[in-house]
Amino acid sequence: MLNKTNRRDFLKQGAALSTAFWVGHQIGYAAPKSPLEKINFASIGVGGKGNSDSNSAAAAGNVVAICDIDVRQLKKKAADRSFREAEQFNDFREMLDKMGDSIDAVTVSTPDHTHAAAALKAMKMGKACFCQKPLTWSIKEARMLREMAEEKQVATQMGNQGTSYTGLREAVEVIRAGGIGDVTEVHVWTNRPVWPSGISRPEDTGNAPPFVKWDLFLGPAPERPYSETYHPFKWRGWVDFGTGALGDMACHTANMPIMALNLFEPTSVELTTDETIYEGETYPNKSILKFEFPATADRGPITFFWYDGGHRPGGDIAEAIANMKVDGEGEDKYGAKPGDKDASSGCCLKGTNGYLYSPDDYGARYFLLPQDKFMDYTKPEPTLPRSPGHFEEFAAAIAGGEPAMSNFSYAGRLTETILLGNLALHAGPHNKVEWDAVNLKATNNESLDKWIMRDYAEEWKTWM
Repeated sequence: MLNKTNRRDFLKQGAALSTAFWVGHQIGYAAPKSPLEKINFASIGVGGKGNSDSNSAAAAGNVVAICDIDVRQLKKKAADRSFREAEQFNDFREMLDKMGDSIDAVTVSTPDHTHAAAALKAMKMGKACFCQKPLTWSIKEARMLREMAEEKQVATQMGNQGTSYTGLREAVEVIRAGGIGDVTEVHVWTNRPVWPSGISRPEDTGNAPPFVKWDLFLGPAPERPYSETYHPFKWRGWVDFGTGALGDMACHTANMPIMALNLFEPTSVELTTDETIYEGETYPNKSILKFEFPATADRGPITFFWYDGGHRPGGDIAEAIANMKVDGEGEDKYGAKPGDKDASSGCCLKGTNGYLYSPDDYGARYFLLPQDKFMDYTKPEPTLPRSPGHFEEFAAAIAGGEPAMSNFSYAGRLTETILLGNLALHAGPHNKVEWDAVNLKATNNESLDKWIMRDYAEEWKTWM
């Protein structure tokens, strides 16, 4: 453990770099200044994705505290030898209040609706913060996290690990270098949801088992009785807790095109299919959303389509993918597999000179289509740093290295953009939402205000 004076200086070295939106024209991450001792982490949420996030924290430093609303998950984690000395909590507010002086950084791996309360409290206290995707449950919360991180100058990273993949960064460079010409359309799809959606509130409710601290699970969400329908994992499909297919996967699948094209501040979004929020409770089983992005100084206007629940693009996008040449069907020179034509998750960017197609969750494997046209294509020289690993970037940022690529200045804007799609789900089919991105306002639909920012109870206003 660092003494207080040296700890303050140590963290300040990394935090001073954390607000950079983009690290450009530098290859490789600067080696962090040697810490006097290991970083002290506290992990908020240790089940599910929190299991691997807390393991990453343990590999990068000392985990001095663990927190989970489910006592079973807490005890399971505490039995691991890397966590036997960690103090255990159910309430992250209590943990931070009691152990704040001993904590340098937190991981936040809770259900979406409690991300903001946990991350804001930690950052307000000057702690570095690694938060799972999507960064927040609501659009305004994403803005708040970005602003808090920049105000407090703390190192941050969102848990969309594809950002660290070399293939994603290379694809970004190809697009930015004009590899497929001027991009006019972006199409992104996922096989989600893979959890209950389009259903009514459960009738099988009652008292929570003693190992689930239900009031802490609810956090800032409206009161409702406990049901196994919500916890664990299945909360993703419930509007009060999760962010649906968009929140689960768009921070991955849409990350590469959004990064490459700076797809922020759309002017409108519309649900173009007939599915919608079911009884105000759960996200639809499938949907198609259409975002409109205005021209910028660097590119023209772009239309962005999101598909989930089995929907996929048609027209020339589908044709370009169907006409892909794959290895095993002739000359083995394309690097494509037969299954790449039918990827259940992926994206395709349409340019004036061709297509860039990625048949995976992260945009890290990509093909320029039609392939024969691009057989002699020379990739641009790297302009983006190559990553030592996603969590490793975060740890290096704390220790005085370059800011993590998915720091909250970027991840906050990414999340704002993505969650606007859920606003369109609340607006309903074919009701275009006109969006004022600067002021976070649906200018033609005031009824959407409650979905832009949740009405928090005072006890959960951790940023006050």
